[in-house]
Amino acid sequence: MDRLEVRHLGRVPYAEAYDLQRALLRSERDHVLILEHPATITLGRRADPANIVGDPAAAGAEVITTDRGGDVTAHGPGQLVAYAIVSLDDDLASIPAHAHRMEDAVIAAVSTFLDPDDVGGVGRLEGHPGVWVGIETSRPAKVAAMGIRTEVVEGTRRTMHGVALNVDIDLALFDTIVPCGIQGRPVTSLTQLGASASMIEVGTALAEELARALAPGRAVETASVLPVRSRDHRDSVGPMLDRRLRDAGVDPAAGLALGGRKPEWLRIPVRRDRGFDTTRSLIGDLNLVTVCEEAGCPNIFECWSDGTATFMVNGERCTRNCAFCLIDTRKPLALDPTEPARVAEAVDRMGLAHAVVTCVARDDLDDGGAGAIADTIRAIRDRRPGTRVEVLISDLAGDADDLQLILDARPDVVNHNLETVARLQRAVRPSAGYARSLAVLARARAAGFVTKSGIMVGLGETDEEVVVALGDLAAVGVQIVTIGQYLRPTADHAPIARHVDLATFDWLAEQGRSLGLAHVQSSPLTRSSYHARTAADSAAPVELRRAPIPG
Repeated sequence: MDRLEVRHLGRVPYAEAYDLQRALLRSERDHVLILEHPATITLGRRADPANIVGDPAAAGAEVITTDRGGDVTAHGPGQLVAYAIVSLDDDLASIPAHAHRMEDAVIAAVSTFLDPDDVGGVGRLEGHPGVWVGIETSRPAKVAAMGIRTEVVEGTRRTMHGVALNVDIDLALFDTIVPCGIQGRPVTSLTQLGASASMIEVGTALAEELARALAPGRAVETASVLPVRSRDHRDSVGPMLDRRLRDAGVDPAAGLALGGRKPEWLRIPVRRDRGFDTTRSLIGDLNLVTVCEEAGCPNIFECWSDGTATFMVNGERCTRNCAFCLIDTRKPLALDPTEPARVAEAVDRMGLAHAVVTCVARDDLDDGGAGAIADTIRAIRDRRPGTRVEVLISDLAGDADDLQLILDARPDVVNHNLETVARLQRAVRPSAGYARSLAVLARARAAGFVTKSGIMVGLGETDEEVVVALGDLAAVGVQIVTIGQYLRPTADHAPIARHVDLATFDWLAEQGRSLGLAHVQSSPLTRSSYHARTAADSAAPVELRRAPIPG
C-alpha cells in the first residue's frame, strides 16, 4: 500500500482486463492499468438496451454487459482506458470524490495536448460524468467516458473500472450506440480536435496525472509492455527477433557468445545411471513426448535418474515461435487420441506421487488443446487415483471457456509461465501477453486452484523488473513461482544478456516471499517443473485436492 503500481499493458480484450481487475481488487496494493481494448460495446448496470441503435457486430465489436455504473459506451483501438484499482475511505462521499480525481487527471492530460482556449474549454459538464471539450460553447462533445464500481473487500473499499479517453479511435463505432445514453451530445477525440500526440505519449501523460491525483506523495512503480523506442526510430533491417529486442531496449549484439565458458554453477554433470536408462526406456516404449527432451532441459539427468519426467501432450510441435524455446515449430500433426492413456500408464509404471503434464501451444485447435489436457488429467486419475496432477498450460489464447475445460478436470496445481518481465514480453513471446498470462492465473486462482508460474532471468531484464513481475504474480493470487537462468538453445534464439549469480537468485527468492508468494524456487537450473512435488507441498498443502502422498 506504500506505492502505486502503474502498468501499461497494450491491447487487452475486455474480459481479460475485467478478470485481472477482479484479482487485483483482492490485492493489498493499489494499481492503475493503462490499456486499449479491441472493438467492444459495454453496457453498464443502468444501461438501456435501446441505446444500441446500430449493428455492433457489423462494426466488428463485441457486446458485453458489465457491472460498472453508467449506460452504454464503446471501446476500441485508439482509445486509452485507465482502470484504477485503489482503496478508498469506507464512506459514500469517497466515491464521487474518487470519480472527480479521475476526471481531474484526464482534464490535465488532455490539456497537455490541447489548448483549452482553442477548443472552447476542457472540463466537466453539469449532470454528465466524464470529460468534455467545448464546455464554453453551445455544442460540447465528450472526449472521455467514466464508469466506476466500488466493493468492500475484507473491510476496505476498493474501486474498479475508470475512464476511457478517445485519442485516435474510429468514431464511427459510436454511431452504433447512443453514447452514455445521452441524446444529442457528440463524441470526439484528441485527433479530431487537432492533437498529434501518439498513444504512448498520451498514455504516459495520463498515467502521470492519475498518479498525482490518486496517490499524491507516494512512490510510483511503472512497468510497460510497450516499445522502448519510438516507432519513428525503429529500423527495418536485421532479423525480426533482433528488431523486437532493440525495440524492447536490448542490444542483441551485446549478448554473451554462444558456446562461451559458463560459470561453475551452470556446469551440469552427466548422470547416465540405471534410473536414467529405465526412465528413457519407458518413455520410448510408450512413445511419449517429454519437455525434458524437447526443450533441452538441463535437469534431465537428475530427474530421469530419480525416476521422474514431465510429460508433454498435444504432440511435439508448437504453433508459436517464442524466442527462448527449442520446441519444434513445424506444422503440428493431428492429436493422438491414445496419448492420455499412454501418459497415465507411464505415471502408473513410474509410481509417481506427483505427475507434471505440460503441453505445446495448439492455436490451430478449436479448444487450444484444452480438451486433450483434461482427458490426460482424467486418465491419470482413473489409472492412479492417489497421484496429484500438476498441469503447465499455455494461455489458450485467453479463452476462458477453454481454460474451464481444464479446470473441470480438477488438476491439483495449475501452472502457467509469465516467462519474463513486462518490457520483454513482445520481444521474446510475441504470440502471448503479460496481461493475458496474469488473467489466466487470476481465473484459475479465483476458481480455487493452487496456482504457479515461472520466470526466466538473463534475457535483458533488470533485477528490479523481476521483483515487479513477482509482485504482479502475487497480486493475482499466485502461490508458487520458479525462477531460473535462461540458456540459449541455438544461435537463432535470443542471446543471453547475463549469467545471474547465486546471490542474486537467493535475493530474488527473498523478495518474492516478502511480496506474499508462498514458495519461490530460485536457482540457475530451476525450471517450471523442477522439484514440483516439493514446491506444492511447501506452498499450500492444505489447499491441494488431497493430502500429500508419502514416499
